[in-house]
Parts: sequence; structure tokens; C-alpha cells
Amino acid sequence: MDTNKIIQVKPLGFPWETQDPFLFCAYHRDEYPEGDDRMGLDREKLAGRNIGQDFVVKDGFRMYHGSHIPGFPYHPHRGFETITINKEGFVDHTDSLGAAGRFGKGDVQWMTAGKGIQHSEMFPMLEENKGNPLEIFQVWLNLPKASKFVEPHFRMLWKDMVPEVTHTENGKTTTVNVIAGELNEVKAPGPTPDSWAANPDHGVAVFTIKMEAGATWKLPSAAKQDVNRTLYFYKGESVDIEGQKIAGNHLIQVNPNEDIVLTNGNKDGYFLLLQGKPINEPVAQYGPFVMNTEAEIQEAFSDYKRTQFGGWPWPDQEQVHDRDKGRFALHADGREELKS
Repeated sequence: MDTNKIIQVKPLGFPWETQDPFLFCAYHRDEYPEGDDRMGLDREKLAGRNIGQDFVVKDGFRMYHGSHIPGFPYHPHRGFETITINKEGFVDHTDSLGAAGRFGKGDVQWMTAGKGIQHSEMFPMLEENKGNPLEIFQVWLNLPKASKFVEPHFRMLWKDMVPEVTHTENGKTTTVNVIAGELNEVKAPGPTPDSWAANPDHGVAVFTIKMEAGATWKLPSAAKQDVNRTLYFYKGESVDIEGQKIAGNHLIQVNPNEDIVLTNGNKDGYFLLLQGKPINEPVAQYGPFVMNTEAEIQEAFSDYKRTQFGGWPWPDQEQVHDRDKGRFALHADGREELKS
């Protein structure tokens, strides 16, 4: 075992532990049943749940803060970024700037909250005659003090924009989706313009990785070596990393200055990689606001109470779009992207 390459191994909790510049990471896998005529769940399926704060898996799913439609009804953010990675199901976005969208399997939404925004992320039950499984990651990336008050902005990284890198060895394949950063000279699409990840000197990388049973793959050393790098082994039996066997449901902090060879066990293995140069600034966080001092947190609450960060222009707190709308993004400037 090469102890120089693995810094730490820890069991995954909820949410997952992160390193600077990341603040938060949550993995959601919910086996939602069929939906009703309002793309939600009927009262019988909601029985016995702590509606509004339902984070305990029951019958294979959670409602989170939703009361009829699962998800996260409108809430404010300031001072950081959200990255929502969708692997299955659909997410409906609306925000206080009047922007909206629906994205699905393979799509990623990257939102810079900046000086303040309200948004909603709901999980519409589009299928009435079969299940509506959902699988997403919600990642928070910090902003430095100089960017805490930039204008809010979101960008869609559609599935066809996100590069897929494959490596086959001994007939077993590893597939990597390059959401941020680059891998083997394959570059991800750009994030939002004021993101910490927009500067290549910050070495931010976000990959999702699938390794077939028995596959071997080398994660190359980071081009920018003053970064933190964490692998989240969230699904699978076991993986051998440089001679150390690690069971599924663990995070692995690895040395960014070294190549890391992974050999997967007897079942398909799934990983998320988060990497980036630390911002190395004080972090003051309270709920949806992330600033540098407690005084700035109080200012955020005061500003939100006074302005509501633009108010809520949508009729519902649990806003979803028409069932047949399809994947789309409506931006605050009126520009619309339509996907099949």
C-alpha cells in the first residue's frame, strides 16, 4: 500500500464531508412511485411523513421540504454557487429573476447565487403509470470575498455538452463525465462567468465516474497541485486503490500530486470526484447564506427581509412546469434553450 497517495478514508454521512473550496455535497437517490394528476403524490403515499422536513427514507423515498411534490420549494441563497448534477429523473428550476428550466438525466445546472437569489428545485412526478426514480447530486462551491456580491447567474450544461471519457483495459470499461476541469486534455464546458471554477489556475474539477466490475483506471495527478482532491465511492462493493481495499460508501481524500490507480471489485462502482484550490478565507455560514463574517450573515438576513432578493414571481412555492414541457432553460434575459 502506498500511504503517500491516500490521505484519509472515512465513511460517508449525510451530507457528505467536503474540503475547501467546496462547502456541501448531498447525494439523493429516491425511488418515487407514480405521480398524480398534479405531478405530486397522493395523500395516502404521504402518510406518516414529517411533511416539510422529510429527510428519512420511507418506502424508498423522501419528500425533503416538499408537501405535495418532492423537492426544495423556494428559498434564498447568497455568497456561493450550487451545482446540481442529474443522473436520473427530472428537476424543475424557477427563481426570483424570472428564470426557469427543466433538466434531466445527464444534465447539470450551475448557478452562482452571488449577491442574492431565491430559487426552487422540485422533482415533478411526470409518469402517472409507473415509477419516477430520481438520482442527483447537490454540490455547493464557495465564492471568495471578492465575488460574494456578483450578479446571480445560471448556466445549463446539457448532457450533449458534457464530455465523456472512456478507458478500456482487459475488456473492462471506465466512463468519466467531465463536468468541470479537464481529463487527459478533454475539457469540460465553462461554468458561470464569476465562478471560482472559471479561472483555470484554481484547478477545479468535478467528475462522475462509473467503473465496470473488475475495471482498472488511472486518475492522473492534478495539473494544479495546490488543490484538495476527494473521491466519493458512493455505490459499489469495493475498490483497490494503491494496494488498499476500500468498501463502498466511503470518501477517499487523495494526494493530488500523484497518479492514483483504482481497480474496481466484483460489482460496478460509482464515484464522484471534487477537486479545487482552497479559497483559504474565513467561512461564516448560516442556513442558505455563506459569507466571511457573522456581521455579513446578519446583513444577508436583513437584506433578504427587506428585498426578498427580488420576490417570488411564480404562482406556487412548489412550482413545476407543464407535464409535456420537455427539457428547457428560460434565462432572466428572456433567452430560451429548448432540448428534445
